[in-house]
Amino acid sequence: MKNSFYLIAFVLVFFTSCNKSVEKSIEISVDESAKEVPLLKGVWELVSYYNYDENGVTDTIKSTKGNRQIKIYTDTKVNWSRYRESDSLDWFGYGNYSNTDSSLTENLEYGSKSMNQIISEREAFEFNLVLENDKFSQIEIDEEGNILFAENYIRIE
Repeated sequence: MKNSFYLIAFVLVFFTSCNKSVEKSIEISVDESAKEVPLLKGVWELVSYYNYDENGVTDTIKSTKGNRQIKIYTDTKVNWSRYRESDSLDWFGYGNYSNTDSSLTENLEYGSKSMNQIISEREAFEFNLVLENDKFSQIEIDEEGNILFAENYIRIE
């Protein structure tokens, strides 16, 4: 009789522990899928540029064939280039980047001759970031917390 009691108790404990581990694995997989965050990794094209003053957006500049900018982000690197038909200067930059869900920092190592002059004074470029799956905005804020401009991109790859 004692052996039957132990056997029944063992089977109940076994099934109870199996049931709990199944529930835990289901909870974990549901939580992981809910935390899917858009990635900056990819190729992006500038579609518009906003200028701001204390009242909000003062000017919107849309990209055209004669005014294009592309950014490429890998896991840790950024490369960007700008083409302006009306500008005789080359514009590009290369370096590292890091981001959170609301900020983007680009640490440029080198760039075009005109960009290298800017990099010599300012290696890190910090922006507020609004990132969705297929679009993002990088927003520059001044020391007083005022929005200066926003660059708006769409994913092209």
